[in-house]
Amino acid sequence: MMRQYELVERVQAYNPNADEQLLNKAYVYAMQKHGSQKRASGDPYFNHPLEVAAILTELKLDDASIAVGLLHDTIEDTDATRAEIDQLFGGEIGTIVDGLTKIDRLNLVSREEAQAENLRKLLLAISQDVRVLLVKLADRLHNMRTLQFMAPEKQRRIAQETMDIYAPLAGRMGMQDMRNELEDLSFRILQPDHYAAIIARLEQIQEDNRETIDTITAELTERLAEAGIAARVKARVKSPYSIFSKIERKSIAMEQLSDMIGFRVVVGSPEECYRTVGLVHTTWKVVPGRFKDYISVPKHNDYQSIHTTIVGPSRQRVELQIRTEDMDRVAEFGIAAHALYKDGASANLGRIEMESHAYGSLRQTISHLTSGISTEDFLEYTKLELFQDQVFCFTPRGRLIALPRGATPIDFAYSLHTDIGDTCVGAKINGLILPLVTQLRSGDEVEILRDQNHRPPSNWIGIAATGKARAAIRRAVRLAAAQRAYALGEHVLNMMLEREGVMLDESEGKALAEALEQQSKRDLLVAVGEGKIGSEPLSVALAQIKGIRKRRRKLELPVADTADGWFALRGSDQFRFRVPGGQRSGPRAKAALAQLDFHTPVTVSGEGIVPGDRLVGILEPDNPLTVYPIHSDALTAKHDSDLAWVDVRWNLARAEEHLYPTVISMESVNRPGSLAQISSAIAACDANINNLVMRMISPDFHQMIFEIEVRDLAQLTDVLATLKRSPGLSAVQRAGLREAGMISTLEWDGSVDRSGRDG
Repeated sequence: MMRQYELVERVQAYNPNADEQLLNKAYVYAMQKHGSQKRASGDPYFNHPLEVAAILTELKLDDASIAVGLLHDTIEDTDATRAEIDQLFGGEIGTIVDGLTKIDRLNLVSREEAQAENLRKLLLAISQDVRVLLVKLADRLHNMRTLQFMAPEKQRRIAQETMDIYAPLAGRMGMQDMRNELEDLSFRILQPDHYAAIIARLEQIQEDNRETIDTITAELTERLAEAGIAARVKARVKSPYSIFSKIERKSIAMEQLSDMIGFRVVVGSPEECYRTVGLVHTTWKVVPGRFKDYISVPKHNDYQSIHTTIVGPSRQRVELQIRTEDMDRVAEFGIAAHALYKDGASANLGRIEMESHAYGSLRQTISHLTSGISTEDFLEYTKLELFQDQVFCFTPRGRLIALPRGATPIDFAYSLHTDIGDTCVGAKINGLILPLVTQLRSGDEVEILRDQNHRPPSNWIGIAATGKARAAIRRAVRLAAAQRAYALGEHVLNMMLEREGVMLDESEGKALAEALEQQSKRDLLVAVGEGKIGSEPLSVALAQIKGIRKRRRKLELPVADTADGWFALRGSDQFRFRVPGGQRSGPRAKAALAQLDFHTPVTVSGEGIVPGDRLVGILEPDNPLTVYPIHSDALTAKHDSDLAWVDVRWNLARAEEHLYPTVISMESVNRPGSLAQISSAIAACDANINNLVMRMISPDFHQMIFEIEVRDLAQLTDVLATLKRSPGLSAVQRAGLREAGMISTLEWDGSVDRSGRDG
C-alpha cells in the first residue's frame, strides 16, 4: 500500500506547490472512514481509493482531483455524509464526490433502470465538472484491474458495462490509452478464448519481426535527420481488442491484417508533419487509399495526426502516424491533457471547454440526452449519441457535419435542425437522388429535399442511427397521434352535444374533464379519441354537468332468454344475442325490437370476420338482424341513428374447424427479400396467404395488403405480433373494409403491383 508521504511526493513531482495539508487530510479521513472494510480480494478497502488517486497522479491532475480520488467512495460505502465532506474539504470537492455517488434510494424496478438513472446522474455531474469524469474512469480502471476476485457472473456484467459505456466514454474524450486498457480488460473477461489467441499471435509477430522493427526505426530516424527533422520514432503494437474489432468488422482472418504493428513519428511542429509526409512518400511507395489527414480535420475527440501506409524496407507494409509532441500528448491523455495542472491553478472549466472540442461537444450532447428522454430510452440514446465512430459529410454550402457510422440522410437532416428532419422527403447524395436508407460515407455531400406538409413516419425510428433523430421522430409520431386522437374525441363530443341540443362553455368543459379525472378539456378529448374513455362514461358525465335527464326504458324480448341472458335465433347457431339494459328507445328501435322473435333472420355484413371478434347486431324494422364486427366502418354512420343495437357473441360451443379469410396491412422498407421475409413470418404462424396487393408510397417504402386465412382471432393476433417483431416492418394492423375491397378487386387508384396467389 502506498504511504501518505509517497502520494504527496508523486503530486509534488509535477506540482511543487501542491496543497500538502489537503492531501494529508483526505488520506487520513478516507483511511479512517473505510476502517476495517475489505475488498473481495481480502485487501483493505482503502487500497482501492489510494490506487485511484495514484492513477490520477499519472494524469498529472490538480490537488482537488487527487483528494476526490481518495474520498470518492466515502459517501456511498461509509457513514460519511455530503455535509461532512463539504465542511472538511469545501463545497467544490463535496460536489464532485456527490456526483460520483450512485443512486441507491430510488424504487427502481430493474437493473437496467437503475443503470440508466445512475448514468444520467453521472453525466450531469460530468457536464458540470470534467474532473468527475476523470475520477470515474480511474475508479473503473482500478476495478477492472482487480476484477478477477469477483464472482464470474458479476465479472461479466461489470466487463460488459465497461465495454458499453466507460471505455467508449474514455475514447470520446480522447483518452486512448485508458480506453485500450479498459477494452482489453473487458475483452479478456467476455471473450477469453479470442483474447488468448490474439495475445499469442502478437507475441509471435513481435518475436519474428524484432529485427525488422529495429531496421525500420533506424532508417526512418536517419532519413528524417538527413532532412533536418528531429524526430522520435517508436514502434507500437495494436491492442488485442482493436485487432478483434477489425477482424469482426471486415470479416477477415488474423493473418490478413497488415497493420498489427505500426510506427509513430513525433516531430516538432505541424509544418514538420507535412514535410515528413513528403519525405516518406518520395522515399517509399505509398499504399493507395490509406492516407488520412486528421490534422486538417481533427476527430471529434480532438485527436490530430497524419496516417499513411507505405511499402517500406523488406517490402513490408508499414503504417505510420505522424504528429507533434502536443498532438501525441492529447492522443494519449485526451481531455486530461487540457485538465493538467498549469501554473498552480486547478482545472478551469471555461478554459477546458475552449481548448477541448470533445468536452464542449460532450456537454452539449449531455444537455440533449438528459432532457425529456424516458428511462427506458436513455441507455439506448446514450450509446447511439456518445459511443460510435464517426463519418464526416458536407452540406451543399460546405458545412461539415459529423455523424455516427451507419448514419443515413435522415440523421443528417435532424443534425441540421429538427424542422428539417420532420419535413425531409428525400435526399441528394453527391448530386444523385438516393433512398433515405442509404448509409452515408465520409466526404459525401448531402442535400435534403423537403415538403412542409410532410411528417416523419414511425418507420424512420428503425432507420435513424442517432439518438437525436430517434427522439425527434418519436416525438413527432406521438404528437401526430395525439392530434388525430384529439380530432376524433372532439368529433365524438360534438355529436353528443348536437344530439342533446346543448352547448358546452369553457368552465363546463373544464368541469367535464375533472369529472373524468383529466387535467384539461384537451386531455379529455385525446383520451376519448384514444379509446381510454368510452362514450358511456362521457355521456353520463355530460348529463351530470348539463343536468340532462336520461330516459331509460326496460325492453322485454318476445323470445325466451337463457339463464345467462343470451338467446339464440333460428338458423344462426354460430352466434348468440342479448339486448342489454338501457338500450336505445327511439320509435324505430322500439318497433324493431317488437318484431324480434325466434324466427328473425340473421345476416353478416363485412368480410374478414373471424371467431373471437367483438360483434354488434343492428336491427331495423322489417329487416334481418345484421351482424357487424366492432371495427366495421359501417357502424360509424349508424352511431346516432334510431336503431336497435344488440350484443352479439360467438357461440364457440357450436364452432366448427374452418378457415376464415381476413385482411392485414403493413408498411415495409423497400429492400430485396422483404416480401420473402413477410411470407415466411405468416407461414411460421400456420396461416395461409390468399392474395396480395402492393404499392410504393415513397422511394423507400411499400404498403402491402394481404388476404390471409386463419382459424380464429388468437391465430390472427399471433400473425400480427410476429410481423410487428420483424425488422423493417411498421404500421402492421388489421385492414379496414376499404383495404379489403382493394384486395378483392386488385385495384388501387389505377396503379397496383400484383402478385398471384401463393397456393
